[in-house]
Amino acid sequence: METKLTSDRDLSAQIAAAIRDAIIEGRLIVDARLPSEAEMSENFGVSRPTVREALKRLAAQNLIRTQRGATGGAFVNKMTYPDAYGQQITTSTLLLSMNDVDFETACEARYTLERACAALSAQRRTADHLATIRAEIHRQGQPGLSDEGFCASDVTLHRALVDGAGNPVLSYQLAGAVEAMQPLMNMITFTTRSRARIVDLHTALADALESRNAMAVDSALQHLADYTTELGRDVLARRAAKQLT
Repeated sequence: METKLTSDRDLSAQIAAAIRDAIIEGRLIVDARLPSEAEMSENFGVSRPTVREALKRLAAQNLIRTQRGATGGAFVNKMTYPDAYGQQITTSTLLLSMNDVDFETACEARYTLERACAALSAQRRTADHLATIRAEIHRQGQPGLSDEGFCASDVTLHRALVDGAGNPVLSYQLAGAVEAMQPLMNMITFTTRSRARIVDLHTALADALESRNAMAVDSALQHLADYTTELGRDVLARRAAKQLT
C-alpha cells in the first residue's frame, strides 16, 4: 500500500485510494487485517486523524469493517450486491442531475436495459416475484394513492421484474436504471399520465410473465416505453409553449 502522497490533494482521499486499489488488485484479500492506525500513520507520513478519515471513507463504501477488542482493527470487507445497490442508485441519480440528461435519453436507456431482462425474467421469475407485481398493480389502482406512493409502487414493480431474471449482476447494473431513472420520469410525467392506462400496461406485463411468454414481456415493456416517451414529449411541448406566451 505504499504510495507517494502529494500535498496539493486531500491526503485522506489519497490514502483511501491506495487501500482501495490494493483491495481491487487483490493485494489485500477479504478478511485481511489492515495495518494499525499507528503503522499507517508512520508508513504514509501523516497524522493518525488523517488515517482515521481515510478509513471512514473506505467504511462508507463498504470496503472495510472495523472490530473492537484485542483482536480488533480494520478488515477488508466482503461486499455483496445488495450492499452496492445504494451506491449504484446514488451515483446514477447524481449523474442524471448533474449532467442534465434529457428525458428521451433517460427513457431510452432505462427501457433498453430493462428489456435485456425480459427473456430471463419470463423464464426464471418465481411466484413471489409475480405476487409482488400483482400486489403493486392492485395498489396502483387505488384512488387514494398519492403521486409519491404511485412512484414508489412503480419502482417496486419494475424492481421485481428485474430481480425475476435471477441474475444478481443484472440486478445491480439495473438498480440505477430503475430506482434513479424511474422517479425522474415519474416526476416529469405525473401531471399528464393516465393511471388506468399504466395499470393496463402493467397488467399485460404481469400476464406475460405469468405465462412465461418472453416475447410478450418484451412487447409490454416496449408499449410502456412508447407511452412514457409520448408523455414526456407532451409535457415538454406544453412547457415550451407556455414559455412563449
